[in-house]
Amino acid sequence: MFKKMLNEFKAFAMRGNVVDMAVGIIIGAAFGKIVTSLVNDIIMPPVGRILGGVDFSNLFITIKHGADGANYATLAAAQAAGAVTINYGNFINAVISFLIVAFAIFILIKAVNSLKAKEEAPAATTKDCPFCLSKINIKATKCPNCTAEIK
Repeated sequence: MFKKMLNEFKAFAMRGNVVDMAVGIIIGAAFGKIVTSLVNDIIMPPVGRILGGVDFSNLFITIKHGADGANYATLAAAQAAGAVTINYGNFINAVISFLIVAFAIFILIKAVNSLKAKEEAPAATTKDCPFCLSKINIKATKCPNCTAEIK
């Protein structure tokens, strides 16, 4: 019983689409880390600088102060003091990351669909006679309907 179930699971797991999906998930996770780094380390610092030196990762609203009741200059300081915060700067970074990933996936799918369309297009087997406009074999040199010579 167990051996049969193990063999069925093995057959399921080794099907092409399951393996392809696993590879896609792994590559997607790695791509997500790259995009997160791109947003946090490359895009947001210049944007913050342009907007007057704003560090988006430190944008937060304190809902409840920590035990010391102080105002916090950074998100890390607020979290260390046990304050309850809404981290909207991190949310902005996540939205920008999502938009970049979504755009990259759009471009990738558009390219794949373009390649599939070229691959699936059937080769033409007929052409129109320029004189009588009837369909004739693409290799024909004379129209069988109007007997015109075709170059």
